[in-house]
Order: sequence, then C-alpha cells, then structure tokens
Amino acid sequence: MASKLFFSRFSRLQTHTASFSKLDDDVVAALCNSFRARRNWDSITHQFRSLDLNDSLVQHLLMQFNSPSDAKAALGFFHWAATRPNSTFQPTTRSYAITINLLLRANLLVHARALLRSLTKTNTHSHAVPALVDSLLDVLVSTSRDLAVNLLIQAYAKARLTDVAFHVCRYVEEHGVSVTVVSFNALLHAVQRSEKCFLVWEVYEFMIRRRIYPNLTSLRIMVDVLCKEGELQKIVDTLDRIMRRSTFRSPSMIVNCSLMLRILERGRVAESESDVVVLLKRMLQKNLLHENVVWSLVLHAKVAFGDLDSAWGLYGEMVRRGFEPNAFVYTSFVGAFCRDGRVGEAISLVREMEGKELRPYGETYEHVVAADSEECVRVFDEMVRVGFVPGCVVFNKVVERLCEKGEVEKANGMLSVLMDKGFSPDDVTYSLLMQGYTRKEEVQEVLKLYYEMEYKRVNPGLSVFVTVVRCLCRCGKVEEAERYLRVMRERVVALDACVYEELIDGYIKKGDTARALYLQEELASLEL
Repeated sequence: MASKLFFSRFSRLQTHTASFSKLDDDVVAALCNSFRARRNWDSITHQFRSLDLNDSLVQHLLMQFNSPSDAKAALGFFHWAATRPNSTFQPTTRSYAITINLLLRANLLVHARALLRSLTKTNTHSHAVPALVDSLLDVLVSTSRDLAVNLLIQAYAKARLTDVAFHVCRYVEEHGVSVTVVSFNALLHAVQRSEKCFLVWEVYEFMIRRRIYPNLTSLRIMVDVLCKEGELQKIVDTLDRIMRRSTFRSPSMIVNCSLMLRILERGRVAESESDVVVLLKRMLQKNLLHENVVWSLVLHAKVAFGDLDSAWGLYGEMVRRGFEPNAFVYTSFVGAFCRDGRVGEAISLVREMEGKELRPYGETYEHVVAADSEECVRVFDEMVRVGFVPGCVVFNKVVERLCEKGEVEKANGMLSVLMDKGFSPDDVTYSLLMQGYTRKEEVQEVLKLYYEMEYKRVNPGLSVFVTVVRCLCRCGKVEEAERYLRVMRERVVALDACVYEELIDGYIKKGDTARALYLQEELASLEL
C-alpha cells in the first residue's frame, strides 16, 4: 500500500523530470545497483565520470530506489551526487524531500533528521517557510508528511531559529498537518532558553488553542519560564485567593491560570469575551484548571471586557447556585466599580469581604486609592496598617492628594514609614513632595529632599529640577537656582522653557536685567 502511495505521489514528478537528458536504462540500473551494493565512491566516480548530473536527473534516479530497503542506497547516491568532484549539481528542496521521504518510509529517522537540519541551514528566514513546506508536502506520501514536518520544526528549534520554527507551526496547521506536543515542547524549550522569552507564552497559547494539550514536559518548561520572569509566586498567590489553601496547586493550574490572566490583560482589543469563555470551559473539560478557578476567571473576563452590570448579575446568580465567593472575584469587582466612578460601592464590597473573612489584599486597597476619591488617604492608612507596602503609582496618588490639602509633612512622614518597610520612591514621589514644600516656600525641605535623592541614587527628572529652581527663585536665591540649570546640562536632562522662565523672572525681580536678558537670548537660541 505504501509503495502505491509513493508512486501515485511521484507520478506528478514527470513534469519536473521531463527536461533531463535521456539516460540508457542500463546506465540507470548500473548506477543504482552500485549504490545498492555499497561500492566504494571513488570507483563509482571513476566508472561514471562522464555522467553530467542535474537536479532533474538526480530526482529521476532517486525515484528508482522505490523500496524501503533501498533507502540507505538512495541516501548514499544523494550525497555522492552533491559532493563528487567537478559536480555542478546543487540539491534543491525537492531532491531533499524525495530522499527524506525514502528515509522516513524505511524508518531511518537519524538520517532524515540530518537532511532536515541541512535544509534549516539554507532556509533561515520566515519568508522561506511556505516554499519549503509546500515542497515537502507535495513530495511526501501521507504516511510521512506529519512526521517530516514535526522533525523539521524540531530541527529549527534545535538550531534556535525559533521565529522560523513557530512560523512553520502556524503554516502547517493551516494546511491540515498536526504538530505534536513533542515538537511544541522542543520549540518551548528553545524559546525559553533564548533572549525571546516573551514569545514562549504566544507559542503555548497557540498550542492550547489548537487543542494540543501540555504534558509534564510542557508544564515543567512553562513553570521554569514563570520562575525566570519572577511571576511564579504572584500566580500562586492568585490561586490562594481563589481557592482554599488546602487545595493542591498543580503545575497545570499554575501555568494555565497565568496564561488566561495574560490573555485577559490584552482586553477587548485582541480578544472577544465569548472566545475567552469558550477557552476557559475547554480547559475545565480537560482538567487543566479547577472549576472554582474557571468560574472566577469567567467573572473576571466579563469585568475586564467592561460588562460590569452583566458580570454583577451573573455573579449573583452563581452565588445563588452555590458558587463560593473569593477575594479574587471581590477585588475584580472593586476595581471595576472604582474605574466606573462608583467608589462608595467599591468600599462597601471591601467591607463585605471583611465580613465574610475574605482578607483584602494589596491590589484591593490600591484600586480604591488609585480612584483618587476623598476616601483614598483613609483607605491607604488602613492598607499600610494591615501590612501592605504599596507601589509607587498608588503612593504618589496619596502624596498628591495630601499636598493639595497642605499636608505635605504627613505625606513625608508616610514616606519615612514606608521606606523602613522596603518601599522605594521614584522621582515623581520626590517631585510631588517638593511641590508641596514649595507651596509653603520651605526651601530647606526642598533641598533636603533633593540631596536625599542624590544619596539614594534616584535620578531626578525634569519635574524635580523645575520644582527646585522655582522654589529657590521664589525665595530670592536665583544664583543658586541657576546652578541647577548647569547640573541639568551636565546630566543631559532635557531642558524646558519653564526653567528659563523662572530664572528670568527671578533675575528681573532682583533687578539684574542684564542676566535676565542673557538667559532670554539663550532660551531663544535653544528653540524650546
């Protein structure tokens, strides 16, 4: 049967071999039998030294090795034709494909892999993939196609040509060829070890969407990726908030929960809600995720896609049917209510969490603080009191609100407490505090914060320099303020017109019009 498939596939080669010079049947038989008999290549070369081979002739001769027992002889002929002295023959993809097909029919995988590796060395760009794969699929019999393509993907992965390997995966899936989990694992491993580690999640997602489900090797690779990214503990914490701590967190749950959260982070621009829900339900059917995790992520998906009222209605229905609320779902709704400007309802949910002994976590509080409501400072105090250290964005919101209320000393005191707990402020934090002290014209506190930045090696940005210059100028210390203009030049900080304007205004108030005019001309020359 395999022989019939072989010849039906190769009957299409007649159009490709019609151009070869006619060889005497005795010459063809003698040459093929020489390789079947494993004669020395030198003697074969001497006997057939007048034979001028081209690609069409080589393809015709390879077709004579039609039995699996002839596969090694065909391989020998292929190499001999490509390497004999003064040969003008250069193997094409089609010649490779014919030889690979013979080797695979004979189950000579080592030799087939070697030829496929040779092909990867001459086809190193993604744009070469369609022609390469089409040539292989056109020649290979159906029993060898999937195997050959999977070996090709593995060869590209081993050569660390991960982009090309992934392109082959996507291309062959469109042409009905199934990529195995072994090939995906080879690609995942190669990507994980490369500088393109970000691509590993794209490959894994593609694999899951094509219903190729991970085995232990796949999961081990993906857990290694999470460790490399520093994301493993974050996902474990998320699962802890969804499920009881006594429930086992399998590698499958950890990896697939991380995948779904990444998909949801892309939002409606890249995904549709229905596609995400279908994918989650499929993961539930295949036991890739626990039921509680799936339904929590379904609710989170509805919230992420902006359908808050629908999500809240579904949540109520799920609770009535026995769904056990958890901190993750509550926090998702808290964030959604805050983004929708319904901060009062969000705070009510936080209190409801506490009443159900579901401990709010850092992100729960951060949603309320970031909403920039009247409650943000009080909620922030509560957050710090229970032991959470905020991120810079959240703390900066609190500093901004306190400074607007004239309570810069309280904000500065909070910073000292948080720094003792490991918090690292950024230049925005210092800039906001400096602005607060500038409103009170407390120049020494502004400079103290600047020197603290220098000591802690926090690079001052433009807003810091603008604030320092403004404060010094308002206090009549214009010459000292101009020193910071020189510092900006030395540190290649982008100059801004407002720095010059503060200095010019300061010199005018001091009566130094000459210096003010000089700075005015310098500002004009910079074309800021």
